Formats: sequence, structure tokens, C-alpha cells
Amino acid sequence: MQLGKDFIKAFKQIEAEKGLPIEIITSSLEAAMASAYKKYKSGNHVVEVHINLTNGEISLAEKYHIVDEVAAADSEWTLEQAREEGFGDVETGDYVYVEVNPEHFGRIAAQTARQVIIQRLKDAERQIIFNEFADHIGDMVLGTIFKTEGDQILVRVNDRTDALLPREERMSGEPYPPGERKKFLLLDVRKTTRGPRIIVSRTHPGLLKRLLELEVPEISEGTVEIKSIVREAGARAKVAVRSLDMNVDPVGACVGNGGARIKSISDELGGERIDVIIWNDDAMQFVRNALSPAKTAKIEPILEQEHSLRVYVRQDQLSLAIGKAGQNVRLAARLTGWKIDIKVIEPERLPTLHDLFEDIIKNTGESLWEDLPKD
Repeated sequence: MQLGKDFIKAFKQIEAEKGLPIEIITSSLEAAMASAYKKYKSGNHVVEVHINLTNGEISLAEKYHIVDEVAAADSEWTLEQAREEGFGDVETGDYVYVEVNPEHFGRIAAQTARQVIIQRLKDAERQIIFNEFADHIGDMVLGTIFKTEGDQILVRVNDRTDALLPREERMSGEPYPPGERKKFLLLDVRKTTRGPRIIVSRTHPGLLKRLLELEVPEISEGTVEIKSIVREAGARAKVAVRSLDMNVDPVGACVGNGGARIKSISDELGGERIDVIIWNDDAMQFVRNALSPAKTAKIEPILEQEHSLRVYVRQDQLSLAIGKAGQNVRLAARLTGWKIDIKVIEPERLPTLHDLFEDIIKNTGESLWEDLPKD
């Protein structure tokens, strides 16, 4: 059967429009032709189809296994049958191919082929999309808010692919008007019967990490290392960093000149406040850094509790250490991995005359009373 150059041209057009390799298109058509032929013949034939991309010719052949005793008449021949069909040089165990003319399939077979081709092309396109995004889970993507469907927001990440932004991956209070472009973290890619399901996030700490890598050259170059990140998305985040070069200040590199770098990231995250602190392998010093901007007076382990520290602060530092609704101490605990108990340290003061008098009375009061004259 001759497809002709117009069909080959059509394949190349599909390749260009759908981004599908022509080999996938032709293999889909070969499978469709084989499926249509088996339905046309109403049997269990083994069929092989080959399309020549040079001249557009199709070869279709029934495949038979040469056996001693036939169990499946549609796909097996005895040695005698094979020789009767003109295959005189075969032996038991060989395979023979009998070319057939597909021009007599009829309209039903042609429609079957069409449906199979469409489905195969859809499957191939979905697989390409899945492969394209599955290799980039954890990366940052730029997307345009497309529309809202029920409790989910659709984000267009390229000309042919939409991703889902679930409610739990949205920043509280952040608007998502259609047409607005934002940066997202590619969180997950799953195969479904309707094609790849791509999930993106605005709340994941990985998004802040990618933004820092984009904005801070010292991080992307490896001079400054991000050790840990925690977020309460849209409100506050803490980032622990260290420098691999003693001449580079890791906090200063992240913050930037006049705070320009960290402000750019904060603006992308809807004004989220970002504390950049120095990581330290000494737990007490790391916790002290993590509670910044609060100043601590003393830190000691809580012996009766595992992995717990008690942090003492002066009264004027208490609100800073705890933070709004406990946010600062909560983020510091998550960042360091230590339970943190905040206590107010009593201010040290010199004894007053009143204190001295009370001390004298306490220690000498009874003897003085005994020395008084008795009536």
C-alpha cells in the first residue's frame, strides 16, 4: 500500500506542531494498522506493519510460527502448511511472514485506525510532557495565572501545559488574578488517565531557596551555602547560611547592598520577611543566632528533656524573642531542630538599705530581743 508523500508531509507537520518525533507518529500508525487489520480479520493474528518514511509505502504481513502441532490457527502453521504456501526452505521453530493487501479493510477498519492513531498521539504527547517536567521536580518555573476551577488555580507554564496550584500551596492573602505572572516551585508530576498532573507551590521552602540561588551569585557559585530554610509563607522565613570563603560574609552576600537582594526576593514573595542568620555547628550558638533579632542573655540545656534548651532573655527582649503569635521562636526551633523554652532573666541589682536592714533583722533579731530589759 502506498501512503504517498502527502502523508509523510502530514507526519512532519504533526511533528512540528505537537513536538512529537516522527518515529513515534509512524509507530502509532503502524500499531493502528495492525489493530485495524486484526479487527477486520476477526481473529488472533500476529501482524507486523512497517512504514517506509522515504517513499510512503506500507507493508503489512501476517506472522506465522512453524510448529509440529497447531494450537493457534491464526498464528501457527505446520511445516506442511508452510511448504504448501510456498515456503519450502523453513524448519520447525522458524517464523514466516505473509504479506497482505490492506486496501480492503473497509470503512470500519479505517475508522478504527483513525481512533487508535489519535489515542496513540495523545498518549505520546502526554508522555513527552511528563518526561519534560518529571526531570525538573524541585526547580523553579515561571507561570501565568490562567483561571480558577473550583478550589484550584490553573497556572499556564508553557504553550501546551497547565499546572495546578492547590489551596494548601497558596500563600495566605496573596491574590491570584488571571494574567499575572509569578514564580513557582515545581512540586510534583503524576501520571493520570487524563494526562500528567503537574503541581506547583508558592509556599514550599524550596521556592525561597531557588530565589536565593537566582538573586545571590555567591550561592549559585558555591561560595555561600544554604544549610536550612523554614517558612511561614507570606509572613516570615529564616535562612541559615555559611561561607566557604573566610573573606565572604554570608549574611551580607544574601542581603545585598542596602538590602537590595533580599528585598527583591521579599517582593516576589508578597513582602515576606526573611531573616538571614549564620549557621553554626555549636547548637547553643546556632539557637542564639536563630532567635535574631532578639538578644539572648544565657542558654542552658534542659537535662530532663531530650534535645531541649532553655534560653534566658532580658525583659525588653522577650517580645522579640517570642515574636508575633510565637512566630520567631517557632521558626527558630524548626530551623535548628531544638526545642526552645524562653525565660526572662531577673535583672541584677545592688542591695538597698532596706535589703540590708531586713537582713540584719533576719540574722540578729532574736538576740537583740533577748538583750532588751525585762520589766
